[in-house]
Amino acid sequence: MVKTAVTSLEDRLKAEATRLGFAVCGIAPAADDPLRAERLEQWLGEGRHGSMEWMETRLHHRRGPQSLWPEARSVIALGMSYAPADDPRRLADAGDRGRISVYAQGADYHDVIKRNLKALARWLVAEEPGAGVKVFVDTAPVMEKPLGQMAGLGWQGKHTNLVSRSHGSWLFLGAIYTTLGLDLDAPHADRCGSCTACQTACPTEAFPAPYRLDARRCISYLTIEHKGPVPEEFRKALGNRIYGCDDCLAACPWNSFATTAQANRAFLPRAELAAPRLAELLALDDATFRQVFSGSPIKRIGRDRMVRNCLYAAGNSGDRALLPVVHNLLADPDPAVADAARWALVELG
Repeated sequence: MVKTAVTSLEDRLKAEATRLGFAVCGIAPAADDPLRAERLEQWLGEGRHGSMEWMETRLHHRRGPQSLWPEARSVIALGMSYAPADDPRRLADAGDRGRISVYAQGADYHDVIKRNLKALARWLVAEEPGAGVKVFVDTAPVMEKPLGQMAGLGWQGKHTNLVSRSHGSWLFLGAIYTTLGLDLDAPHADRCGSCTACQTACPTEAFPAPYRLDARRCISYLTIEHKGPVPEEFRKALGNRIYGCDDCLAACPWNSFATTAQANRAFLPRAELAAPRLAELLALDDATFRQVFSGSPIKRIGRDRMVRNCLYAAGNSGDRALLPVVHNLLADPDPAVADAARWALVELG
């Protein structure tokens, strides 16, 4: 009689995660990490988070999983690939086009990942009745990147994002906290070595040192989180980036191991977001903006901030054909939009 091998709960969990579309899955301890909490406090104390007050407001929960949920015993860390087919920097010289960060060109990752996290959590509870679970993706006070490193998914690179040997810098992260005491995976070693590609790629010198980011200088922060006019010292460096920036991620040599075949199809770029025309975006009113960016994470920044960003791109384009639509925005009700229009007109001559 041949005995059937009994697979562990952890192995079955990872197999189910793969079936649901996750590229990586690992298990980390739920205990708080005093060292990382101390580094976060220092970063916030230096004001490097800019106007993201929500990071300070829930600092006590960000100290670690058990600070958020004391009953947690294990963290299931997961990642979905969104590796692009082309180099995101290829449109750098396309003055009439806007550049949108790769992660925002497809479906809203919040919705996609949370749906699959919930499905995996339901599977786990069915396997282990009575297990407590909580699912998190991005918007909760969860330090996904350190947890991903502790779970063996990859390591926090010098650009502060998670890097995977198989998926490069292109992973969306999520987590399931559970009351189960699962077998832990080994933490991932740092593989950046002496490489500084991500540091030198940054157009605004947002990295004061390796592994340290000053969000106030980061183009992703300036185009997405920052309200009001962008400081003039950064406007030229924005180029034609109108939502986010991929330069430090795209420069990572580990991306050579990432393939679009591994990417979740939900994150494939929508045609109208892959290389949008600035002239069309500058003409958006609020209703049309909501229609164009329905189902996209871009929707949350609103029409005014998007048009503001597009005006900076127009000013950097050298394309005088944009002058009429820029001129129309001089009297825009939003002060930041009107200010950006004045700046763009000066730049366009």
